[in-house]
Amino acid sequence: MEPSLIIAPSILAADFAHLATAVHEIEGAADWVHVDVMDNHFVPNLTIGLPVVQSLRKATTIPFDVHLMITDPERWAPGYAEAGAHNVTFHAEACDNPVALAKTLRAAGAKAGLAIDRDTPVEPYLELLPYVDTVLIMTIKAGFGGQKFMPEMLDKVRDVRRRIKAKDLQVRLEVDGGIAADTIEQAAEAGADAFVAGTAVYGAEDPAEACRKLRALAERATAGS
Repeated sequence: MEPSLIIAPSILAADFAHLATAVHEIEGAADWVHVDVMDNHFVPNLTIGLPVVQSLRKATTIPFDVHLMITDPERWAPGYAEAGAHNVTFHAEACDNPVALAKTLRAAGAKAGLAIDRDTPVEPYLELLPYVDTVLIMTIKAGFGGQKFMPEMLDKVRDVRRRIKAKDLQVRLEVDGGIAADTIEQAAEAGADAFVAGTAVYGAEDPAEACRKLRALAERATAGS
């Protein structure tokens, strides 16, 4: 059973020459590993793809949280589920039929996530919440790590959390972008329960300890809620 709060270090901020080592460093301290897949079309950056995920999957048992910042997720997303990803998140802006894709991902053995970028309103997608397992709110503009957290995006988090509560749904509410020791409490107070952290973890001297500190801060912010 998963903990109430999820810490998901992003290997986008790790050393790409030693990704397996980077994952091992946070085993036991993190809950998921966040894997950013970018295609240089949906976002202006190019990262890793399915072969890397398939290889890395063999190196660890920690659940993979795959974030697809790509065009045509209907074509590519199922492969990540089949490769053993725990959660496969695609962008609302890139998908014509999110409900159908979510069903396909679940049938392939993964949880389905819906990501909403900085400039996209959440309101048109609130009706999709019963069909997905995770909603990912970008607290930066998708495409590059190391950007500054945008607190104004937390209104979206609050809106989604209200709908989740109103409908009594079992949906993770994840935030991605600029999450660090000085921002995670704000995100947790707004209603997030899964936190992607890249530089805050892999820029630290001890990535595992950085995960533990982030968890403690998020727990403090949600104590009694």
